[in-house]
Amino acid sequence: MEQIAWGDFLKVDIRAGTVIRAENFERAQKPAYKLWIDFGESIGTLRSSAQITDLYRVDELVGRQVVAAVNLGEKQIANFISQCLVLGVPGINGVVLLKPDSEVRNGDRIA
Repeated sequence: MEQIAWGDFLKVDIRAGTVIRAENFERAQKPAYKLWIDFGESIGTLRSSAQITDLYRVDELVGRQVVAAVNLGEKQIANFISQCLVLGVPGINGVVLLKPDSEVRNGDRIA
């Protein structure tokens, strides 16, 4: 795997946030959810399309803290603008979301 400089890694702004709304993304090519994530006062609420339907239900996601990259720019997916990338690990049965081990403030930067 290619090595990157520490400074390049620091350019990726990874934050904790709480899912405040989730719904099925019917128009996505692959099964996905639309998420609205609260990243606190400094960033606000950002939207994300997440292919996490194998392990999570919509009703389980609201109120859950997640970890996301918030400075990658916007990406249009079907009729939805995704503004951040929720991070997870591809597991045997689907993507497992990354989350803080304990509750943290929305918008806290991952160190």
